[in-house]
Amino acid sequence: MEKPKGLLIDLDGTLYHGRQRIEGADLLIKRLMALQTPYLFVTNNSSRTPEQVAAHLMEMGIPAKPEEVCTSSLAAAKYISEESPGAKVAMLGEEGLREALLSAGLSIVEHNPEYVVQGIDRAFHYDKLTHAVRWIQEGAVSILTNPDLLLPSDGGLMPGAGSLGAAIEAASGVKPTIIGKPSSILMKFASDRLGLAPEETYVVGDNIRTDIAAGVHAGCKTVLVMTGITTKLNMEAHMRETGITPDFVCQDLNEVIDLIC
Repeated sequence: MEKPKGLLIDLDGTLYHGRQRIEGADLLIKRLMALQTPYLFVTNNSSRTPEQVAAHLMEMGIPAKPEEVCTSSLAAAKYISEESPGAKVAMLGEEGLREALLSAGLSIVEHNPEYVVQGIDRAFHYDKLTHAVRWIQEGAVSILTNPDLLLPSDGGLMPGAGSLGAAIEAASGVKPTIIGKPSSILMKFASDRLGLAPEETYVVGDNIRTDIAAGVHAGCKTVLVMTGITTKLNMEAHMRETGITPDFVCQDLNEVIDLIC
């Protein structure tokens, strides 16, 4: 295989499970650093800032810097600011989304927004749903950071940003623009940050439906690693249902190291 000029690496399920590092995650990043191969950590998580994501990785012994992190919040803020610099935005989300929007020069408002941008919001309630639906019906553009229906947590699975987005879409009758995986927007944002064309970039992830699909949609090469969602038992079914086929399949991160390094 042709060695990648840059890598876009998924986090949960690829480098760690919750607070547990997956075997080989630290070695992969250290090898890329030694080879001076550019890479970014790419996550659908909209709640955390890049600093918080990097700190979480460092706690598990995985080298990381905030500038190496691409979140769906950062990509959403960039998307809106390129369409409408300084736009008025109503936000349903948490710290990571708020910081990204403000850093992009957007105004967070509570009346007459031009955009409604929604991520995971663990303080979501009926009034927020009502306001979002009314704003969208009045013409505000609906933006969803990521369509994940469920999120892993220490106590088990919990509803994700996509579950809240489904309620807003059902009530408003308007499909949102989706930023995170499996959309190509997040991957194109990340490859642009590397200064590389998508075809020069490899996506490494554990989920055919999100990571690999996003890479394919963006025009990147893809490496599926069997450390998370996709397994030997369900891979064929996921490929049939999505029409997505990874370029390479690795059983673990040690195989990924052998493949790309």
